[in-house]
Amino acid sequence: MVAVVLGVDSSTQSTKVEARELVTGRVVARGTAPHPPTEPPVSEQDPEAWWSALTDAVSSLGEIRRDVVALSVAGQQHGLVLLDEHGRSVRPAKLWNDTTSAAEAERLVDRLGATRWAQATGSVPVAAFTITKLAWVAANEPASIDRTSMVMLPHDYLTWRLTGQHVTDRGDASGTGWFDPVAGSYNADLLAEAVPGGAPWLERLPTVLAPTAEAGRLGPEAAEHLGLPADVIVGPGTGDNMAAALGLGLQPGDAALSLGTSGTVYSVSATPTMDETGLVAGFASASGAFLPLACTLNATKVTDTVAAWLGTDAPGLATLAAEADGDSGGVVLVPYFDGERTPNLPHATGLFQGLRTTTTRQQLALAAHDGVLCGLLDGLDALLAVGVNLDGHLNLIGGGARSSAYRQRCADLTGRAIYLPDADEAVAAGAAVQAAAVVERGDVADVATAWGLGVGQVAEPNPGAEGATVRAAYARARPSA
Repeated sequence: MVAVVLGVDSSTQSTKVEARELVTGRVVARGTAPHPPTEPPVSEQDPEAWWSALTDAVSSLGEIRRDVVALSVAGQQHGLVLLDEHGRSVRPAKLWNDTTSAAEAERLVDRLGATRWAQATGSVPVAAFTITKLAWVAANEPASIDRTSMVMLPHDYLTWRLTGQHVTDRGDASGTGWFDPVAGSYNADLLAEAVPGGAPWLERLPTVLAPTAEAGRLGPEAAEHLGLPADVIVGPGTGDNMAAALGLGLQPGDAALSLGTSGTVYSVSATPTMDETGLVAGFASASGAFLPLACTLNATKVTDTVAAWLGTDAPGLATLAAEADGDSGGVVLVPYFDGERTPNLPHATGLFQGLRTTTTRQQLALAAHDGVLCGLLDGLDALLAVGVNLDGHLNLIGGGARSSAYRQRCADLTGRAIYLPDADEAVAAGAAVQAAAVVERGDVADVATAWGLGVGQVAEPNPGAEGATVRAAYARARPSA
């Protein structure tokens, strides 16, 4: 028997599972299963769908399941899961890209001030954060609040289904808006702002585990559903961005630019950040350090949409963009199709600017890719503004990193070499790294190094690429918060 660990990526769109050999990190099997689609501004899913998808994805791995010794779950950040005393969902989970709590976010910031929020949690809450969603439920569905016995994040829910333990990790907890990543503790006063009335909310929250602590062992019912041995160790899990940092083996100075349903840019830092502008979230990492992060709501879904408008698909749009040869003809796309988080414009819409009767499909395709990337690179600038060291590698990951257009334009717009790690699924890889560290009682960085994670191809900027000009045009076109 060759021992195997599983890394689970439970995202907005699907559950992906990666099986890796414990010692070498070699991928031996992969499985995936879809989640129900969502349509912001109301973005909700039944947590039971995540469990069904996890079951289907793991079941598809086949006989390799008998060799599994540990697993960890990485999940989409910020989602609000409310369970009653019987462990049933009180209501569908509100996801990170549900912007219906924009008014609650504004109220919470107005009451305490952005500076106090940044000092208390490292971040200023926006509609994406869990605390604003809890405040929305309290204001609009008080009966749901009355029935709530346990509050969880999406990855917490799956860990609970696997082990029966109500636990979380500091990385994912730092995205709630009620956790202090420096002190490593919950803040009851902030919870009281979200849900007035003096109820004992702290006892409804999960216990925060250390980065490589064991959450528990796989329960008999879960083992039967998944076809796994009953003694499988389950790690604490974490948020998807924190897991991706593990899967990339990020070092201080490195940054990851992730193109998925959302766009994120983040770096590993030995010291915390506190940005009262709200552009940078001062998250904790899954390794015991910190993970300053900026997030945009609009990424590959934008280029998928523009591709459909032009009668093609994502690869076809990338081909059209390449045919533009770096010239968008003055067309700029502000990609706020589903509102925006960075900057905080939850009710914004998208905008094409500079259209003429001579505008070509190729120029529209290039502008679509540039708009998404410019929004993400604004986040990179925000990290620099709060003192994050970004002298290392710039890594492009996520589904969009497979696009030749995104790869080349990212290099062109930054004027820097862009590293393209081999890990197709950095989130699942990071969850597997954590699982291996837990079972071996080791360090996540040592596992990532031993597995050779974070290496791959490099995209160089084209000579004469006018990235600064493109970004300046985008800055003039976009609205401010």
